[in-house]
Amino acid sequence: MTYPPPSGGWQDPLAAGPQSSPPAVPNQPGPADPYAPVADPYAPGADPYAGAKSPYPPPGGEQYAAPMPGYPGAGAYPPPGAYPGYAMPAARTNTLAIVALVLSLVGFASCITAPIGAIMGHVARKQIRETGEQGEGMALAAVIVGWILTALLLAVIIFYIVMIVIAVGASSTSSSY
Repeated sequence: MTYPPPSGGWQDPLAAGPQSSPPAVPNQPGPADPYAPVADPYAPGADPYAGAKSPYPPPGGEQYAAPMPGYPGAGAYPPPGAYPGYAMPAARTNTLAIVALVLSLVGFASCITAPIGAIMGHVARKQIRETGEQGEGMALAAVIVGWILTALLLAVIIFYIVMIVIAVGASSTSSSY
């Protein structure tokens, strides 16, 4: 290391004479070699965050960085479900999907609730996409069953109307005096 002379201060860098390099600062790296090989951070097994790690210990000491006892290689928190009696909450099922499926299936007997169940099934599918709830299969089943039963109901109604028209037309032609 080069320190200034104790009595004379720093030398003028513009003055003629031998030049010395600037004094090194303790705990600072020196000038980097521009031709030194650089490690590939994307190589298999390389840590891309190796240069970003903090030289300081985590807050609260090293106890947070050590694995939990009984969980080799785990972090500071135990895996989900590790404590008996504390289960992870189950994902919610969309209530509208359940109601839509019930209404579509009741459409077998009542014939009027099937289209209501199909429409509610469409609304439930939209809600499920937005919220991430469970019940996509129930909502899809409600849509399919509801529209099939609605189509069958319309086919039966059209069949009865055609039969009534044929019967009225046949009775008016045969009853002439």
